Amino acid sequence: MTFNQMKFFGSGVAILALSFSTLAQAQPPTTTAQAPAASSAAAALPSADSVLDKYVAAIGGEAAWRKLNSRVSKGTIDIPAMSISGTVEVHEKAPDFSLAIVNIGGTTFQRGFDGTTGWANDPQNGLRTLSGAEAEDSKRQADFYHQLNMRKNYSKWKLIGTEKIGDHDAYELEATSSSGDVDKMYFDVKTGLLVRAITTVHSPQGDQVIQADLSDYRDTDGIKLPFSVHQSSVQAEYTLTFTEIHHNVDLSDGQFAKPAAQP
Repeated sequence: MTFNQMKFFGSGVAILALSFSTLAQAQPPTTTAQAPAASSAAAALPSADSVLDKYVAAIGGEAAWRKLNSRVSKGTIDIPAMSISGTVEVHEKAPDFSLAIVNIGGTTFQRGFDGTTGWANDPQNGLRTLSGAEAEDSKRQADFYHQLNMRKNYSKWKLIGTEKIGDHDAYELEATSSSGDVDKMYFDVKTGLLVRAITTVHSPQGDQVIQADLSDYRDTDGIKLPFSVHQSSVQAEYTLTFTEIHHNVDLSDGQFAKPAAQP
C-alpha cells in the first residue's frame, strides 16, 4: 500500500504517502479513484497565487508556522478490505528531517530523511538508500515548512477551474514538479483548506497515483492540521486517523539517520 500525499497535508501524511509502496502489492485491488464532479459555480476565478495565499492563511499563517520547529504525530491506520488496523508515528524536524514508522499486521515499515539523504526499510525491499525520482519525492516532502514553500517545491502552478468535492465547492489547481509529474490539489472555496490531493508517487514497484481526502481540521498550537485522511488507489484503500500531535518536541538529528545494516 502506498501512503501518499503531499506534505502540506500536515501531520506527516506526505512522509507516510511515500513510505509504503510495497504493502500495496499484497492488498486486493480497489476501484480507481473517481474524478470529482464538475461544480455549477460560475463565479470569476481567482489566480493560483491567491488560492495558495488563502490556504496559508487558513492553516494559521506563516508567522504561526515559523514558531514551530518540530512535530511528533501519532495515530492509526485502518484497512477495511482486510479488516486490520495498525499504528502510525511520524517525527519531523526543521529544516528537513523526517521519520515515519507504520506497524501493521505484525510488519514494520520505515522511511526517513536525514537532512541530506532519504532511506527506507521494508520487508520486500529491505534497508536501502533512495535514488532518482523517489529520492526527490522524499527530499521535497521532508521540508518542515512545505505548506509555506509550495511555490518553491513545484515549478509551475495552474488554476483549472472549480469542482465539487463531496459537500465542498473547490478550486482545482495543477502543480508540476521539477521531474514533470502533474499533481492536482483541491482547495475549499469558502475556507481555503485543502480537501483533496491527487499525486504521483515513485517506488521500486513503479509509479502510482494516490488520492487523499482530508477532513477533521483542528487547531493545533496556532496552526490547522487535518486529523483524518482517507487515501485510495487502484492498489488499496485506507484511512489515517491522528490522535496526538505535539510541536516543538526535542528531537535529535541522529534519530533520523539510516539504521545500520543488520549482519
